[in-house]
Amino acid sequence: MNVDRPILGILLMLGFCVVAPMGDAVAKLIGQSVPLGQLLLIRFAVQVVILIPLVWLGRRAWRMRGRVLALTALRTVLHILGIGAMFTALKYLPLADAVAIAFVMPFIMLLLGKYVLGEEVGARRLIACAVGFGGTLMVIQPSFATVGWPALWPVAVAVNFSVFMLVTRQIAKETDPVGLQTVSGALAVAILAPLMLLGDVLGWAPLEMIAPDGREWLLLMIIGVLGSGAHLLMTWSLRFAPSATLAPMQYLEIPVATLIGWLIFSDLPNRLAALGICVTIGAGLYIVLREGRLAREEKSRRAQQAHLSAEPHPAEI
Repeated sequence: MNVDRPILGILLMLGFCVVAPMGDAVAKLIGQSVPLGQLLLIRFAVQVVILIPLVWLGRRAWRMRGRVLALTALRTVLHILGIGAMFTALKYLPLADAVAIAFVMPFIMLLLGKYVLGEEVGARRLIACAVGFGGTLMVIQPSFATVGWPALWPVAVAVNFSVFMLVTRQIAKETDPVGLQTVSGALAVAILAPLMLLGDVLGWAPLEMIAPDGREWLLLMIIGVLGSGAHLLMTWSLRFAPSATLAPMQYLEIPVATLIGWLIFSDLPNRLAALGICVTIGAGLYIVLREGRLAREEKSRRAQQAHLSAEPHPAEI
């Protein structure tokens, strides 16, 4: 049984906020020279190599069947598409802009919850969604003026991962997190390997195979290690601290990405994009904190109802 250790959970989430944009930065470095399909294949292959010993040594559950296996396969396809879209975005956009635009995801998830799952969403959170989208448009506008439609790739990332998270919710309580990531990585390799062979035969550039040099192999291995490490850090952080505590901290990924982008690529958002990033962070934090408050109120209400129902009825006294 896991005991809440919020400081440890926060430190692990801080690690995620550093490691994840570092992986994106490495992908940006190598994305121009290595085909997308090969980059994805090696990234997921490294994930499997790292996680299989953890599953075996920890005797974690990994076998799946029926509905869970089908949803895991769907989740894997979404994972491939989401990472592929992000790696594509990084070819065209500064690191900080791509990460900030992708943080439109909480707003999309809120809308999906309202209009797809029928969840109750109040007016204030809908207004925060509109403000957040406005901030995202402020980040997109300078990039769109420079590179055109590829500036919308991070929006595709956000939509994809919103659906990815909805699917994950459906199986999260029925799977072990590390086992799920291991099976998902293996499925990704099984999907990508034949696609790479077909793409190489047909001469389709994104799926062609090349012979990476020593530097490229090193960067490919680093991408796999950082990607797997980021997922493990996030998974482990949630074991030691409530999601309501950790969710606001994920927005630290944006300033970290800005710093890394400046140090490696000398990229900084312009004034409009910087203002948009601040607006997006503010609206996102409002939604996260509002969701946490409502969850606590609902928990308190249920506890009060349970207490009242446990009291003896006057007729029973």
